[in-house]
Order: sequence, then structure tokens, then C-alpha cells
Amino acid sequence: MLDFPRWKLLSVLATCLLFIIFAVPNLFTEEQLAKWPSALPSKTVSLGLDLQGGSYLLLEVQFDRYFHEQLGGAVDALRAEMLSKKIGYQGLGLSGDVIKFTMVKPQSGTVDVRELVQKVDADLSVSDKGNDNYEVSFSDMATRNRKLQLLDQSIQIVNRRVNETGTREPIIQRQGDSRIVLQVPGLQDPERLKALLGKTAKMTFHLADMSDENLAAAMRGVIPAGERLVYSDDRNSKGEQRPLLIYTRIILSGDMLADAQARPDDQNGGFAVSQKFTTAGAQRFGEFTRDNVGKVFAVLLDDKVITAPVIQEPILGGTGQITGHFTAESANDLAILMRAGALPAPLKVIEERSVGPSLGTDSITAGKRASLLGVVLVMGFMLINYGLFGIFANIALLFNLIFIMGALSLLQATLTLPGIAGMVLTLGMAVDANVLIYERIREEIRNGKSPFAAIDSGFRIARRTIFDSNVTTLIAALMLFYFGTGTVKGFAVTLAVGILASMFTAILLTRLMVSIWMRRTKPKVVPI
Repeated sequence: MLDFPRWKLLSVLATCLLFIIFAVPNLFTEEQLAKWPSALPSKTVSLGLDLQGGSYLLLEVQFDRYFHEQLGGAVDALRAEMLSKKIGYQGLGLSGDVIKFTMVKPQSGTVDVRELVQKVDADLSVSDKGNDNYEVSFSDMATRNRKLQLLDQSIQIVNRRVNETGTREPIIQRQGDSRIVLQVPGLQDPERLKALLGKTAKMTFHLADMSDENLAAAMRGVIPAGERLVYSDDRNSKGEQRPLLIYTRIILSGDMLADAQARPDDQNGGFAVSQKFTTAGAQRFGEFTRDNVGKVFAVLLDDKVITAPVIQEPILGGTGQITGHFTAESANDLAILMRAGALPAPLKVIEERSVGPSLGTDSITAGKRASLLGVVLVMGFMLINYGLFGIFANIALLFNLIFIMGALSLLQATLTLPGIAGMVLTLGMAVDANVLIYERIREEIRNGKSPFAAIDSGFRIARRTIFDSNVTTLIAALMLFYFGTGTVKGFAVTLAVGILASMFTAILLTRLMVSIWMRRTKPKVVPI
């Protein structure tokens, strides 16, 4: 027992000092921490939705809209394919979630319809209804696979959009086969977030038809083939939106953007959004502007015109600027949508809850009281039952609490109300290891061993039992973290950190204190 190597002593002391440094910032406010030197740790424990308040949204991916758009695109592609090969058909169109058409003889006998459809989209399946009538839809396997991909992709984009707003520690999780749970601690007004998530943010660039005659005809309902009528946010003196006739062909799409930032618009006042294209996008944009100087091109976001400028000169640098009636917030939101990318399918908010900060404050206060009361009762029990050795255990218990706070700050794990329960639980469990060691020492003393031998045996023999019992609990905590969601994960993290901290404080820190005491006093009797 007296043999406590110097390297082990230094390791224990260094570990204690490290976690104290990471735990100390939790004693100060954010304003005070902002004044700290940058070299010092300043991260504090992140509080969950139930502690600091915030917003809860349950989002549902609108798969029907996605598949309807995909089948609509397949209709156009299938029509173009048939026309290019001069294949006769009639009644080609979308009916619900099925494409229907009839092949016209004599071509129907020489055309492989399945090969034709598979060329348009390999996930489409063909059903022969007889008399040259066919129905095309997505196969069951393709539908399942695409839904999984859409859900995962939607979660990634939601995560990027939420993080771009500067929100701290959002919790984004999958629920079932079509829903996403979003919890944003500290956000009391979810309207801006709902506006960001409610937009698919599909951005496209189109060339405008400058013919006044075609525009007038389109206003009467006669729209030329390959064009569509849209309206700009620009309004005339009567407050009417400006009509714009654009070609349906997409010149550029949002996936060719590399970056977007909100900037002050020095020329027109207000704010604008600067954009930077990828290499391929910059080349296509440069060629397009070079060949269409003097013409108007429209930028559409979710089929709504956000700007329609005249091309003054070729733009060859791969950068551009979107101007309009933007405020600082609207320009920043548009930049966020452009950077995060378009959602593959619309999201619908089907449940919304807001947790006020007062409830979180009450929870924190109740958690502090429970923790304090638990620590006091446990420390009192150890002091009464084990005397001086109880003091050693109590000091280790305080360090256990410091280790938990330091580890949560270091890992930036989110502390929730169940997490506080896990902390209180681990504080009670922290002294279990000390109890096992002390009771073993008492047993060795009753068997007639000397104080040095009894203490050495107590720590050495009980160590295996402590390790086994804590490892089983740690495995349970890991399973809770892996299979759990939300606050259950918070409980699992706190429990796992507390278990590791209790093993360290009981096996190493308590042994260090007992070793130092024995070296100095060389007792004839163990006061336990």
C-alpha cells in the first residue's frame, strides 16, 4: 500500500487538475467567460430543451409530393423519348400516382415498352393492362429505398439549415419512417425556423421571353410551348405584381452553388445575397451570360421569382449577386437556404410545442436541491459509518461531481432533466465502491491482519468486484445511449460519465489519499 509510484501520483493529480479546469467555467456567466483569455477553456455544460426552454417541432416528409413530381418529370421524358424515336402513342399522362398511355399500332408490336421506360428511370415498373394499354409506377422496393434516402437526406439538410442560424445544440432525430423530431433549446419563437424549414428551397435560373406579344397572349391564357408565366415580387404603381414569361428550360440549378452570403447592397440600398458557383456552374453561367447580353433572366425559389435582372455584360468570374427588397434577416435566411441546399421533398409541421424558460429554471432549481440533498445525506452516512475514511470518501465524492461537470463541458454533451437524475444516481453509486473497499478492510482486520496488510488487501481484492459491477452498469448505459432517443440519451451520457468518474475516484484517488495518510502517520490501528 505504501508503494504508490510517482508516475501514478502525478497522473492522478494531473487528471484531477484537468477536470477542475474544464468544470470551473460553469461557475461563471457567459458575459464573464467572454472576457477570459482565449487559451483557457470557456465551454460550459449545454442545457437541453427541458432545462432552458425552447421549441419542439415534429416534421413529416411529404413523400407524395416528391413522387408526383418525379412521375411528372418521367412523363415529359417518356414523351420526348417516344417523339425522338417516332413511336406512336396516345393518352400519355399522369393519373394519381400512375402514368397511363396507349401504344398506337403498328409500332406497338416492335417496341419494347419496358426497355423504353427503364431508359427514362430504372426504378419504374411497367404493367401491361392489355389492348396496348400500359401503366407505369415506381416499384415497391424502389419506393421504400427512395423514402429511406429522402428521410436521411432531409435530416442532413434540416441539420445544416438549423446550424446555419447559429442555434446551439439542436437535437434532430428520425421518428418512424417519415418523420423528423427537431428540438432547439433556447429558441422561444419558432416562426423563423418554421419559415426556413417550410421552404423546399429549390432554386433555378431561367431565361425570360422578351416578346411583348407572347407575354400579352400568356396573360390571356395562351402560353407558348416550352414556356410558363410567373410573377415577380416587383410591383407597379397599382400594387400589381410584374408578370414574366420564362422558358421552362433550367439554365442553372441550386446544386451548382458553392456558397452564398448576405451583403449590404451599396448600389440600391438595403441588402443583397452574393453567390459563388462551383467550377461547372461558373463555366455554364459565364457561357449563358456571354450569349444573352441584354436579355432578362429570372431566379426562382420554389417557383417564385426572387429577382429578374437584365444581363448587362458577361459574368465570367463565377460569382453573382441577387438583389431585391431584402432586409438583413431575409437576405441572411435566403443565403442560409442556398448554402444548405434544397430539400428533396417538402416538410410539414404536424406538431409544435414551446417550453418556457421558467419551467427550465424550476427544473434546474429542483435538480440542484436534489443533488445537494443527496450529496449531504451520502456524505453524512459515510462520515458516521467510517470516520476518517469517510472523509476520504467524501472528498472523492466531491471530485466525482467535478469530473462529471468537467466531462460534460469537455464533450459538450447536452444536460437534460433525466440527465440530472442520472447525476444524482451516480453520486449515490459513487460511494458504493468505497463501501466495498472499507468493508473488505474491516473483514481483513477481523482476520488479524496488520493495518498495512488489511488496507492493501482491501483495495486490491475489492478492485475486481468494483470493476465488474461498474462495467455491467456501463454496458447498460451504452445500450441506453445507442437505442434511446432525446432525453434518454442525456441520462445515458451522465450515467456513463458518472460511472467512469466513480471508478477513478474510488480506486485511484481514495487510495492516493489513504496512502499519503499512512506514509505520514504510520498508524497502529485503522480508524474505520
